[in-house]
Amino acid sequence: MQTVATISIVTLFLNADIVVKGVLLLLLAASVWSWAVILDKLWRFGAVSRSARAHEERALMARSSTELWTQAADTRDPAGQVLIAGLAESAIEVPANSETVGERRERVERAMRLALNGELRRLEVRLPFLATLGSAAPFIGLFGTVWGIMDSFQSIAAANNTSLAVVAPGIADALFATAMGLAAAIPAVVAYNKFTVQLGRFAGRMQGLIGRSGGLLSRAAGV
Repeated sequence: MQTVATISIVTLFLNADIVVKGVLLLLLAASVWSWAVILDKLWRFGAVSRSARAHEERALMARSSTELWTQAADTRDPAGQVLIAGLAESAIEVPANSETVGERRERVERAMRLALNGELRRLEVRLPFLATLGSAAPFIGLFGTVWGIMDSFQSIAAANNTSLAVVAPGIADALFATAMGLAAAIPAVVAYNKFTVQLGRFAGRMQGLIGRSGGLLSRAAGV
């Protein structure tokens, strides 16, 4: 009865060349870190989306800047910080008749947009790592594969034997590096694209919130 050979990841790693082992360990560490980033961003973007939805609903129901502020004063989420920046700007005293309602609204909304830019930068933290890993990991794995195959050819020349039994183990070890590169890259690329889309949607929603809140805050002084 013919036995079927099984592939053991541990065996492939142990039999690999020292350079290939280094590539595999690098890819493994990068993959673990990328999954930590992905899980953190999933939680973070979920919380941000829920808070933004709540602020949007409250802004639609608010009829004055006082209502808008009392509902957002204790929040530390990005949407809340944008509203706080708008309220702080609207509270700045300016000489009477020195600006129109439109100018006041533009000043308040500009402050809110600046706060939004800062919050977006904080949300973008570690996303470039996912983009870099997604583009670089396959090539890092390919480097390990090429190096492993070169080492296998040297072993063939030294043994003076081209039997498949001699060639196969080294090539399998080498190809494992490419598989590891793809395993690290694919989740990173998918997650990066997903988070980029979510970030763009959040920015768009915040622009709508800024428009609604800016109108309320610009009337705070009764001008």
